[in-house]
Order: sequence, then C-alpha cells, then structure tokens
Amino acid sequence: MVRALLDLGFNLSDEEQEQTRRGKDFIQLKNGPFDLDLIYAPDGIERFADAWARRVEVEGFMVCAIDDIIASKRAANRQKDRESLDRLEDFRAYQEQRRMTESPGMYWGNSLGPCRGSCDVNPDQGYE
Repeated sequence: MVRALLDLGFNLSDEEQEQTRRGKDFIQLKNGPFDLDLIYAPDGIERFADAWARRVEVEGFMVCAIDDIIASKRAANRQKDRESLDRLEDFRAYQEQRRMTESPGMYWGNSLGPCRGSCDVNPDQGYE
C-alpha cells in the first residue's frame, strides 16, 4: 500500500508510512494529488471480506456498495454522517430506479462513485 501511495505521488512522512503498514484504523492524507482517507476498520462493516464481495467498479476504481456506505454512516452516528443519510438514501433510490430502466451494461451498480463520499451528488447533474 505504501509503495502504491508513493507511486501515486503522495509525500508520506515516516509516521504515515508506518501507520499505513500496520493498518491504523483511520489515516487522513492531504499530501498528494488528491485528499485520501484510508479506513481499515469502518464503523458498520462487520467483515472486510463481505464488503469486498459487494464492491463495485466505477471508472476503474473499486468502491463500497451504497448500502455499505449508508450502514457505515449510520453506525458512526456523527452529526456530519447523519446529515448525509437522506441524500445517500435518495441516491440509492435513484440508482434503483435507473437499474429498472437501463440495461445492466450501462449501469454502474451500487456505489457512491469516484468521489468516495467527499463530494455532493446531484443525480441529475452528476458529481459536483
């Protein structure tokens, strides 16, 4: 993981490299080409293997299924997570509606998309 982050252009301190190697529960990186949260033990996700089995690929990135994102936000129960639940649930309903009307090959599955929860989702206009 450290090698991949360095290859992507992250300027990791020795402490960040060590935290990444040992799998610290949460690491926030703001020293690369984009901000990145590494979460090794997300709230609401019982087993990584189960969440991994539900993952989807969006534009070449593996992302959590929307149901897992919602479960994690509910379990964390932080104010900012509670504030995003309605929007995430609306997005899930929108995806379900699209799934019924589009062919499976045109649809990108149960995921929040490439922003990993760090951007606003407008189902009619995409990511902002």
